[in-house]
Amino acid sequence: MAATGIIRTVLGDISKEQLGFCHSHEHLFIAEGTPSRLNPVLQIDDFGKTKEELLLFKSLGGKAVVDAQPVGCGRMADMLTEVSKQTGIHIIASTGFHKRSFYPDNHWLFRADVERLANTFIAEIEEGMYIQADKQDPKLQIKAKAGQIKTAIDEDSPGLICLHLLNAAAIASLETGIPIMCHTETHRQGIVVAEHFMKLGVAPENLIICHLDRTLNDYSVHRQLAHLGVYLEYDTIGRFKYHSDEEEAELIVQMLDWGYGDSLLLGLDTTRARLKSYGGEIGLDHMKVNFIPLLRQRGVSESAIADMMIHNPSHAFTRKKQNSQRGENK
Repeated sequence: MAATGIIRTVLGDISKEQLGFCHSHEHLFIAEGTPSRLNPVLQIDDFGKTKEELLLFKSLGGKAVVDAQPVGCGRMADMLTEVSKQTGIHIIASTGFHKRSFYPDNHWLFRADVERLANTFIAEIEEGMYIQADKQDPKLQIKAKAGQIKTAIDEDSPGLICLHLLNAAAIASLETGIPIMCHTETHRQGIVVAEHFMKLGVAPENLIICHLDRTLNDYSVHRQLAHLGVYLEYDTIGRFKYHSDEEEAELIVQMLDWGYGDSLLLGLDTTRARLKSYGGEIGLDHMKVNFIPLLRQRGVSESAIADMMIHNPSHAFTRKKQNSQRGENK
């Protein structure tokens, strides 16, 4: 049985105490491909610029970043490994899958059965990540391993293909103890996907539901999710097309007042248009320089900030005890 109680980074396993100040959802590299053809800001492929961004983050006390780009749609696993070596930043990479629109219709993800998909995700966690898998079946692996399973849903009620992929992710998580992160388009989708995974046996503490703060008109959904015991990831900070940082801070203050401070993870969900080194409007320093001071102005304590940026990530991304139910999740 593989070791539990560790965090799997691209440079190897670390203890949760080593993780430090962590952005729980970013994109450091995305290769040219289907995502960038949909939206050019989803091409982040300049090693020097990403390194510059990470060194700025490090200069402010940043220690770790979760890269949320999964296999087969622009993930640059070899670049993640090298930039981690050159900057000293812990990087947690993702296996799994993203939105259907990020792949061509004949992509191997949609041709594989649940067993093969689960085995692919497990191989990326246990053996090493695949490279050159955007346009061909996964074959070539490197030594660096994935530390989380990214998933995504596009609709309020996931379709059969989406369920197929979600079920494979559940198998991989149950067999490895590695956490699942799920992209949602609306915060109510978070309830749908959380309940689906929990019915398959995935423990709520191994579920991270992201993008829940894109809309802020119904705090009750956030409370409901927190009550389930999953992690709520707020990553729309500095994304002013959705709302202001002041409105984001109001949500966080309310969640803290309700006693859900141990459920919250924060990130910036960066794109080329939002990385300072690429000429973007903010940068990986936005959290430290702008948003955390705003939280302090709203009365958020240093201990609560440390929970969201250090302690909660160290628990959320820790490898938990395995609980394989492979035969039940097909």
